[in-house]
Parts: sequence; structure tokens; C-alpha cells
Amino acid sequence: MEGAVITINEASSCLFNVQLLTDTEEIAALYRELCQFPSLSSACIGPEVTTQYGGKYCNIYTEWSQRDLERAENVKFCRQYLIFHDSQSIVFSSPSGNCTEIKGELLSRDSPSGTQKAVLRKTSNSKGEEKQFLEVWEKSRKVKSIELTALEKHGQVYEDDQFGCLAWSHSESHLLYVAEKKRPKTESFFKPKAPEMSSEEELTKRRDKAIKGEQFLFYEDWGETLVAKSIPVLCVLDIESNNVSVLESVPEHISPGQITFHTTRTMQILSALFYVDLTGGRCELLSEDTKAIWSPRLSPDQCRIVYLENQASGPHQQCSRLCMYDWYTKHTSVVVDIVPRQSQGEFTGIYNTTLPEHCWAADSQRVVLDTAQRSKQELIVIDTLSGSVCFLTKGYPLGSWALLTVDRDLLVAKFSTPNCPPKLMVAFLPPAGKEAEVNWVCLEEASSIQDITWDVLTFQPPPEQDNPQYAGLDFEAILLRPTQVPETGKIPLVVSPHGGPHSVFTTSWTLYPAVLCRMGFAVLLVNYRGSLGFGQDCVDSLLGNVGTQDVNDVQFCVEKVLQKEPLDPQRVALLGGSHGGFLSCHLIGQNPGTYKACVARNPVVNIASMVGSTDIPDWCLTEAGLPYDYAVLPDPAHWKQMLLHSPMQYVNKVQTPVLLMIGEEDRRVPPKQGLEYYHALKARGIPTRMLWYPGNNHALSGVEAEADGFMNIALWLIKHLK
Repeated sequence: MEGAVITINEASSCLFNVQLLTDTEEIAALYRELCQFPSLSSACIGPEVTTQYGGKYCNIYTEWSQRDLERAENVKFCRQYLIFHDSQSIVFSSPSGNCTEIKGELLSRDSPSGTQKAVLRKTSNSKGEEKQFLEVWEKSRKVKSIELTALEKHGQVYEDDQFGCLAWSHSESHLLYVAEKKRPKTESFFKPKAPEMSSEEELTKRRDKAIKGEQFLFYEDWGETLVAKSIPVLCVLDIESNNVSVLESVPEHISPGQITFHTTRTMQILSALFYVDLTGGRCELLSEDTKAIWSPRLSPDQCRIVYLENQASGPHQQCSRLCMYDWYTKHTSVVVDIVPRQSQGEFTGIYNTTLPEHCWAADSQRVVLDTAQRSKQELIVIDTLSGSVCFLTKGYPLGSWALLTVDRDLLVAKFSTPNCPPKLMVAFLPPAGKEAEVNWVCLEEASSIQDITWDVLTFQPPPEQDNPQYAGLDFEAILLRPTQVPETGKIPLVVSPHGGPHSVFTTSWTLYPAVLCRMGFAVLLVNYRGSLGFGQDCVDSLLGNVGTQDVNDVQFCVEKVLQKEPLDPQRVALLGGSHGGFLSCHLIGQNPGTYKACVARNPVVNIASMVGSTDIPDWCLTEAGLPYDYAVLPDPAHWKQMLLHSPMQYVNKVQTPVLLMIGEEDRRVPPKQGLEYYHALKARGIPTRMLWYPGNNHALSGVEAEADGFMNIALWLIKHLK
């Protein structure tokens, strides 16, 4: 049954005969078909308008992204919708016009009143030189266009998720953003002296005097996805005067980001919460500076700030606290604490990389967000006074939800399943205490793919594999199956453990599994112990046990599924990236007879050799169960321990053909990890192939690399699962 949550001994399906798709042209056509489904990235709600007849309506602006294989890029486009409502329910809704492509936009933000829009745009001139412009649009025209590059007040403006922001003041007279600090001009020791100059020219030269011998000075950046971003600074644009100021009141050791205006003040976050008084030039610490704190969100009445908090050390992703700072009492409270483990099918905790930009209800008391709950992504509403949690998606079809925005209690979200691309959903948040009565309306429908069925399977590890420190933990897997089976009656299986290791597969739309399933493969997405969404105990249970507990979970899951499902045990393959690649390489070494093909994307293969070259050395020691101190080198026992947790120790047992896919610009798992494994396999005569993708980092998310990667994966699986 599609979308069922079942235990392993209950799986069943109604299937028919079909051949595995093997023709290259047909596979490429299938990939092209499914990659055209767009992803929904953001939404904002326009001002509320009351008609002369008393009715109310507003505009919802949405941004989408779609792969364009011919242009080898992700194309961004927008679409708008009209919502007629009575402030409690949707009366009528309709798209407003056709989609329009968005070009060159890095950031955009509507002003508080909704009458203006700020846009950070990137352009290139005929020489290929990139420039950044900050634009202000009003109604049907552009009223400002300021070339930030020419002002030379700072370097490139940050547009990433970690530091990037574009914030309006409440007066709509100023814009705040984060940029790279301007670096001093440099020149060679041997540059010839310039001829004599006038006094005015001499004064200008002295002002812009270059520093000799520092043109090759190293600036350490923030690593993967933040390359060339080293020293962020806060910048303010006065819209009327076109003047840009770099705030000097932020201490050099603080890296600002994720900005929110509070009257004339602004809050930012790195590992603590600060406010900067833009008029007085004062920078004050508002929270503890020993925690990891992010996503500050100011309530509509400007009285409270909620934010997420974790321990500063330990796993990179884990269960988070939702904390609240009261602006007037200066008191900080924990609204929702860390959840050790799930109790009787209830709330499992908060697992978020970021809170939505707008997440407060109109009453300035409740907060809405999405979070993983086991293998699903759910929408929840939290009462900040009582700490109570209510689900906004119970009673609706099984799948995964993500909140895009909420304004005046109008919720905008997306919903998808493994066999259904994202749908755009809207609803009004009911009054406090009646949240479960929420009524969702679909604005943009997406058809389910009838050739794919899926289930969520639950597994209890055998007693000998239970973790005595965290006993009784279970785990899950999502199984996608074609509705038809080959004439043999057995479906080939692709097993995919996720990366992280502290992340999670949710019951949402993902391109690769969907295309593989349409080709005729079953796909098993394994959320082994250590995954997010199952409680903090589940996360902590994996520390010091990578390479054993996670490997055992995947293998146990595979063996059970092969027993209960119409799958071919002679045609089982592995597909994993990052820590999923780590597990794939472990599995073919520890269980050489199970898997007939393996694809590993930017895999960790030797933690000991990775620790000195990755941008996250703490990950290497933490996951191996070792203490981390950036000022202390690992001792010989630590190097040995990291090696013993690595797939490389099992390389002599590998029999499975391996396809490696490597991003040349990967800072997270450096390419030498893949090269090390490639050379070891080739030296032992194992059929091995490596794809090397220039210009791609850890995610291998470039459109060309992603498409080429899938075709090579499909052909590798077909070749070795005959």
C-alpha cells in the first residue's frame, strides 16, 4: 500500500511483469522527464487588500528552481497566486499569470510594508568581470541601482545560508547586509617607482598605498560552500543618500550573519546572540557565548526573539533546543528542550538547519516550523509560553512538509512524497488550542507517479547488535518499488545509506531514487541508528561506533528486506555519498558476497588521512569517539583508532566493482580520499572506475555533473547486475 508505515513482516504489494530499462537513450529520456519537476524554494505574502465589497485578498509570491540540461544550470523562476479569504479560511485561490524566469538574483527581500523590494544582483560585463548591484524596486519600476563593486567599501556580498542576509529597517530607509571585508591593496617588492606627482596625486596615493609583499598572503576561509569568504562585516546602505557604511562597532573576533532589525538595532549570530546599536555603535552580548546559536527570529510585537541552540561541540547535526529571549525583561528561557528519545509515538524533538525567516504567528506567542520526525518531515506549532507542541499535518496523506513562510497567520508550505513532486499548500493557522483543525488547500498540484509505490519499514536490531549504553533504539528505512516486476519475479535492489552521518532520509521527492525506480530498480533508503528525527539518544549512540553500528544496521536491514520482499538477492547494489559512501565502502569490505556493484560519491575512506586536510577535522575525531581540541594534535593511539573505524582496513576483502564520483573542489571530503581508495582497488585488480568533476564541491550538485553522474550510475548498475 502506497505510503504505509509497516513493520518488516507486513510488507506486500500487487505487482506485474516488466523488463529492467537498459537502453541508454531511454534512460536519458526518463531522467530528462523527471528532472523537469521544479523544486519550490521560497515564498512571501504580499499586503492584505480589502475590496469595496468587504472581501479580503493577498498575493503570494513564490520562487522555484528547475534543472535546464541544455544550459547546464538551475533556472530560477517565479509565480504568483491570488488568495481570497476571510482571515480564517481560503475562499478562492488562483495562479496569477505565467511563470517568469529570474536572472542574476542572489538575494531579495520585500520591505515590511510590502511596497518595496530589495534585490542583490550579479552581472558580468563583456570582459567576464563580475559586478554586484543593490537594487530597490517600487510598484512597477526600479528606483535605485547601486553598483556596490564600484564603491570599493567592501568585497563581495555574502549570499549563502550561513551568513547571507538582506534586512530592511522598519522605517524602510536603510538596508543591512553582510559582505567580505575590504582587503588592502598589495604589490610586489620589485614594482618600479612611479614618476613624480603633484601634491594632490601624492595625497590620493598615500590614501590608497599598497602594502608590499603581501599579494600572496593566505586568508583562511570558512570551508565547504563558503569558499573565499573569510572576514564578514556588517554593512548598511542609506537608500536616500546611496551611502554605504561598514559598521566598525562589531569586534574583529565576531563574524556577523543572519541579521534581523529591531527598531534601530540589529541582532546577529555565530555562536552567540548580540545586538549592535546602529546609532550608538555599541555591541552587546545577549546570550551565553559557549553554545552554538542560530536563526534568531523576532516576534511581530518586537518583544521576543526565538532561536535554536546546540552544544558547541559534538555531532554537527543533532536535536536542538528552541530558546526565547525577552527583549524587555532580558530573560532567556528554554521553550522546547532536547528530547532524548521518542515516547509512545509522540514528538521526537527539533532538527533544523534554520528556522523560516517568518515563523511567528500573529499573536506573537506561537511559532511554526518544520522538523524531521523519524522518517517524515512534519509541520508543528509551538506555544512559547507553555512549551506545548501540536502537529499541523496529522490526518493528511503520509509524506513530508516544509514551511516556507507565515504572515498574519496565513501558512505557506510545500508537500511531497517519494512518488509525488512538491505541491504548494496554504492554510490559516487556527486559534490557540484548535491547531489540529487546520484545513490545507493546494495551490499548485503535482501528479503522483503511478509506477512507484513506497513504504516506511521499521527495524529492531538483534540483541547482539543492540547498543548497551542506548538500549532499545530502533531505526527505519524507506523502500521504493516499481509497481511492476521483471519476468523473473525478482526486482534488483539499490541500497542507499544517507550521509552525515547525522542526517535523515524523509518521505519526500528525490530525483535519483525516483528515476532508478522507474527504470525497474527497488531503492532502499536506510535511516540507521545515528539519524536525525529519532531523539538525541539515537544521534549519540553512533559516536565512537561508526563503521560498526551503522554498517550492521544497513546490513541487517538489507537481509530482512530480501527475506520479505520480491527482491533478487543476486542483484543488490550500493549507492552512497559522503558518509553514505563511507558505509558503502565498509559494506563491500565487511560483506563481500552481498553486493554486486557499488557507487560511492565523495566517500570518506580513511578518517586518519582525512583529519589533516578536511575543513571539519573535529568531525573525524568526534565520530570516532575521540575528544577534539583544535590546539592539540591527535596522538598515535588516536590515529590508530580513526584508521580502525575506516573502510580502508577492509580493502583487501573487497570483490565488488566500484564506481567513484569525485568533486574536484570538495573541501569537506578532499578528493585525495577517493584517489586513495581508487589506487588501492586498482592495485588489487578490482574493477574500478573514477569520474572526476571539475568545479564541483562535496554535493556534486552542478546540473551537468548531476546528470552525467546519474547516467554513469545507471549504466554501472546495469553492467554489474546482469
